[in-house]
Amino acid sequence: MADSTKTPAAKAPKVTKKAAEVKTIEQLNEELVKLHGEHLESRKSHRSGELVNPHVLTVQRKSIARVMTAINAAQTVAVKEDN
Repeated sequence: MADSTKTPAAKAPKVTKKAAEVKTIEQLNEELVKLHGEHLESRKSHRSGELVNPHVLTVQRKSIARVMTAINAAQTVAVKEDN
């Protein structure tokens, strides 16, 4: 009889994206304003039934959250450097 115990499947290691460039807080704020505008337009077109792919709204919200996280991290670093 063959041994019925199974070996666990090997998991692929997580791959994180590297930042392409380091942005200043001002650049991040400009990008945040742009993303908020795009999200507002997408929400309007979704309400009117014109948005073909509503998954775009989720992607935009996550992009906004990433930029806000980067802004908060940059501000935290700036405060620590001042002290």
